Amino acid sequence: MKKLITLFLLPLAMAAWAQDNIQWRGDRTGIYKETGLLKSWGDRGPELLWQYDGLDEGFSSVAIASEKIYVTGLTDGKGYLYVLDMKGKLLDKKQYGNEWNISHSGSRGTVIVNDGRLYVVSGKGELVCFDEKNLRVLWQKDFVKDFDGTIPKYGVNESPLIVGDKLIATPGGKKHNVVALDKKTGDIIWSCPAEGDVSSYCCPIYVSDQQMPQIITITGHHIVGIDITNGKMLWSIGFTNRFFEHPNTPVYNNSMVFCTSSYGVGSVMLQLTDGGCKAEQVWAAKELDPRTGHFLKFGDYIYGSGDNNSFWYCVDWKTGRIMYKDKSMAVGAIIAADGMLYCYSDKGEMALVKLDPAKFDIVSRFSVKAGTGPHWAHPVIYQGVLYVRHGDSLMAYKVK
Repeated sequence: MKKLITLFLLPLAMAAWAQDNIQWRGDRTGIYKETGLLKSWGDRGPELLWQYDGLDEGFSSVAIASEKIYVTGLTDGKGYLYVLDMKGKLLDKKQYGNEWNISHSGSRGTVIVNDGRLYVVSGKGELVCFDEKNLRVLWQKDFVKDFDGTIPKYGVNESPLIVGDKLIATPGGKKHNVVALDKKTGDIIWSCPAEGDVSSYCCPIYVSDQQMPQIITITGHHIVGIDITNGKMLWSIGFTNRFFEHPNTPVYNNSMVFCTSSYGVGSVMLQLTDGGCKAEQVWAAKELDPRTGHFLKFGDYIYGSGDNNSFWYCVDWKTGRIMYKDKSMAVGAIIAADGMLYCYSDKGEMALVKLDPAKFDIVSRFSVKAGTGPHWAHPVIYQGVLYVRHGDSLMAYKVK
């Protein structure tokens, strides 16, 4: 009987753990598993619970695990990891290496928390693994020195992906283009030359329901699928723009992969075939061109915003038919929770929007006035609190 109870509770415990470990865009989809959230905020927006100032320059989002908040910032050319408690009190601060201080300076990749370890990638391609308990450095790698990688024009912007014992990252070298490292030691498990493209700011995703489980990511000129077991490239689809920049994380569902970028390339829907060994284009739409705001799939629709085509949109997932285009607020980042969209514009406005494929229906909005620099960090929702990072400042709003 005890064994049966254990077996019954194990999936529940795993599900709870998964929801309590908030990484890049929650679980990379931008959809947060929260319920009972407010359906409107009133004229002044939701209640500000606390505000932490002193992160310096950065665009990284917060990661949350074990009731701690992790976020990074740039100070005097160095990157720092900040650890806060759930009330915004600074618990610890640790330097992790050289951070991007050239064009659009500031920290970039969101921290990954996994199995008692923290992983940070700096804009200069320094990958550092910390012990979660004491922030002791367990191992570190350099994309350029260790993998002959390339640093893109605006620095490396990647949150590595962890699958089992593997940490997946994209140094962008000719030989070591995409690599799988042992998450405990940093040793190479496999290395894939892929197409030899430069790294393009994309965070990889894992597809597990194909006959060939695989990593999917976007490099400078291609979308690629790589066998998770041995690093063999399974397929490649040409996908490029004049700056080789593709910062939007792909979204996968039921053999379909949606990828999008700006500077003229727009969006493409692919379908995996032959057990995941091949991919083919289903539809394309140049109008849909987010730069860094990303998009999400909810139900049978894609919601997001453009760049040169500066509107918020809804698109039919299967056909690419545009359901609406709306310019009632500036474009920016998008996440979703409890049947609502949370849209954070690059002009500093946060809006609560109904999940309606017929129209962009703003219910409430407010301006984020604290902080510094561009409004580029993606918001996060955890236990009824909306976290908004704006450069030097992190704000926590009550939305439940």
